[in-house]
Amino acid sequence: MAVAVTAAAVTTAYHCCSIASPLRRLPPRRRLPPTPRASGDVEIRVCTNRTCARQGGREVLAALAGLAPPRVDVASCGCLGRCGAGPNVAASVAGKGAAVFGHVGTAARGAQLLEHLLGAAEFNATTGLAVLAAKEKAETSLEKGDAAEAEALLTEAIGLNACGGVHLVYSSRSKARLTLGNISGALEDAVDAIRIAPKFTQAHLLHGDALFAMGEYCLAEDAYADALNLDPSIRRSKSYKVRVERLQEKLACVSSST
Repeated sequence: MAVAVTAAAVTTAYHCCSIASPLRRLPPRRRLPPTPRASGDVEIRVCTNRTCARQGGREVLAALAGLAPPRVDVASCGCLGRCGAGPNVAASVAGKGAAVFGHVGTAARGAQLLEHLLGAAEFNATTGLAVLAAKEKAETSLEKGDAAEAEALLTEAIGLNACGGVHLVYSSRSKARLTLGNISGALEDAVDAIRIAPKFTQAHLLHGDALFAMGEYCLAEDAYADALNLDPSIRRSKSYKVRVERLQEKLACVSSST
């Protein structure tokens, strides 16, 4: 039987509970997202082991990563026990302890969990879900080649002023604007994404892409280096290799012409 989440659910001992509380509807706040606090305040680990994966663990992991504010560290983990009651999610809050939550099988349940852990004043589940849906729709439009529609959807999402996932929205709009040839807008969005989430690797890559499009090759090289410092594994990715090769060609041309 589902048990409603309460503040007492986060304790120093791990136990299992599920989420059944209704989403709260709060009016959107028309202000810029606040500067995030230091990362590591909240850790969320989603079980993606076999049973939980079959119950939607990987999809919940992706949803939580798209919903969470930058100070919330979201990652996958192995079995948390209570197999069959999943997807199971472990949450640790600084100063409050840790708990395991069961049956977090949808993006809505994930949003409710975040609202419970962070409080409605910091994270509103309804607004977060609306932003996530708009971002996913925009990314689909961008994949289909409709960058204008993607930009419009992402601009609408930013206007909802959610406290989580906004760095992802700015990054997606940066990509859409670069596709449309709005280089200065793409640069501004990449900078905003970095301001909100300084450790978000993709934002630094997009920052480099915008600088490259402006012909600022040395600055683009610095931006790509920042991304590599944050996540050395991107060195092996095809997209990073393409960026570096393209940049090296331009730098070589600039060097030969001076």
